[in-house]
Amino acid sequence: MIGNPDKELQNLSSTAGVMKFEQPLTERMRTFLRIELLHKQARFHSEATTEISARAAVSNLLEILTILNRGDIRTDVMQELDRQSELLASFTRQPGVDPTRLEVFINELRILQEGLVDCGPKLITPLKECDFLNNIKHRSSIPGGTCMFDLPDYSYWLRLPYEERSKELVGWLSIIRPICDAVEQVLWLIRETNQPTKELAIHGMHQHNIERRTSPSLVRVLLPMGGGIYPQISAGKHRFTIHFVKWQGTKERPIQVNKDITFLLALC
Repeated sequence: MIGNPDKELQNLSSTAGVMKFEQPLTERMRTFLRIELLHKQARFHSEATTEISARAAVSNLLEILTILNRGDIRTDVMQELDRQSELLASFTRQPGVDPTRLEVFINELRILQEGLVDCGPKLITPLKECDFLNNIKHRSSIPGGTCMFDLPDYSYWLRLPYEERSKELVGWLSIIRPICDAVEQVLWLIRETNQPTKELAIHGMHQHNIERRTSPSLVRVLLPMGGGIYPQISAGKHRFTIHFVKWQGTKERPIQVNKDITFLLALC
């Protein structure tokens, strides 16, 4: 139960005690969010010394490669960097904006874009042509398919000293890092440059019509931690609907909240 929604929402967007739920509105945003998640997991597991973490990092790497192979993600990222640079440049004409800090952000985007240009369109070719990784990828489609008896070379590599194994893993991740870093920076800017507004879901439901002159790519819903509720977001081209449901544990289905819910909403 949310005791005093207005009080709890006052500083919600800047506190740690907040749950943030996101719903992409475009295929590009959906791809970016997946890359962000997988890259964070890969970095986390690559820094751990255990064999299990090394397996997880390789699995995350291969999933990122699968996404990057589906289309020209590099071009999508560069286009989004251009869009964000133009947006930041437009802020220079607004009063109260710190031009020095703004220039730092614009320079960061320029460096990321130059890095993608330098890498060229074939930046992931070394990973695509790595027989070692390709064998793991092929066997990974089979449940438990990367056991010792399936891939003895992979099992041997996993048992190498951490320093040796980590050096190779970091090298693989460095190949995709220009794209992943650019994606994460773009997502950070998209989230931070769109302030949330307080909204009210009548009887636990909120429907929002998307204005034609706007083109948001991400819906963000912010709620206080510990409220026992979460949003289910369904989105179309012209509108999206938020249904707040009550958490019933893992053995029961959630149930629709039948009371008014105050929350923060950001269209990014």
